[in-house]
Amino acid sequence: MGEQEEKYGIDIEHAHPRATELIPEDFFWSCIDELAPFGSDEGDMALAEYRDWRKENPQTATLDCLQWVIESVGEMAFADYNPKITDRSLIKTQIQDDDFDDLQYIYTLDNSVIATGFAQLVDEGIIDQQNKPIIQLAIDRQKLWAELSEEWEHSTAYIKNLNVLERALQQA
Repeated sequence: MGEQEEKYGIDIEHAHPRATELIPEDFFWSCIDELAPFGSDEGDMALAEYRDWRKENPQTATLDCLQWVIESVGEMAFADYNPKITDRSLIKTQIQDDDFDDLQYIYTLDNSVIATGFAQLVDEGIIDQQNKPIIQLAIDRQKLWAELSEEWEHSTAYIKNLNVLERALQQA
């Protein structure tokens, strides 16, 4: 069994040293903390799918993987995942719209983008420059979504975690 096949889930012991240097915070390395990138089912799946994709596409730009995530999880065109999605009034309207599944099309989508982006850091010690604006959009929208989801009791802790991710994204 090869090293890639043996890796499953988030594991600080087998992470790239640059990842552990940039993000020493415990929450990031949790496989059970729902407020962590890899602690939810969606984040865990995004990590596993990134690893499978990378194994099959070792020379392909990782932006292609993010595009695939956005188009499949978000059921939207990649071009539509742009700064317009972080419009505060749009997000508020989406949260209040009973016909819009904000848990899927904001929370799950953005978490999948974040986990996919940070999976590269965990395994390779980098985040490709071309991916950073996409990951930043996901972080920005998640901050707004958490702030506007007034009934969500974990919003403050979640935003704190997102701030750590943003710091690491800028330094990666």
